[in-house]
Amino acid sequence: MKAEIHPNFELTKFICTCGNILETFSNLGGEKNVDICSSCHPFFSGKEQRMIDTTGRVEKFRRRYQRS
Repeated sequence: MKAEIHPNFELTKFICTCGNILETFSNLGGEKNVDICSSCHPFFSGKEQRMIDTTGRVEKFRRRYQRS
């Protein structure tokens, strides 16, 4: 392998808006702010999961434009 062509891996802190800090090694280095992480995302935490009622929305759309 050639010398000095590979990125350096440094300790990187990913700081979420919820206050969670994830430390990992990355070639980014330093601190990076993220809006959402696995501890506050509803898919991973199980909080506030909503079901989308697409059939109700489609019927509402059809009723609205059927009059025209």
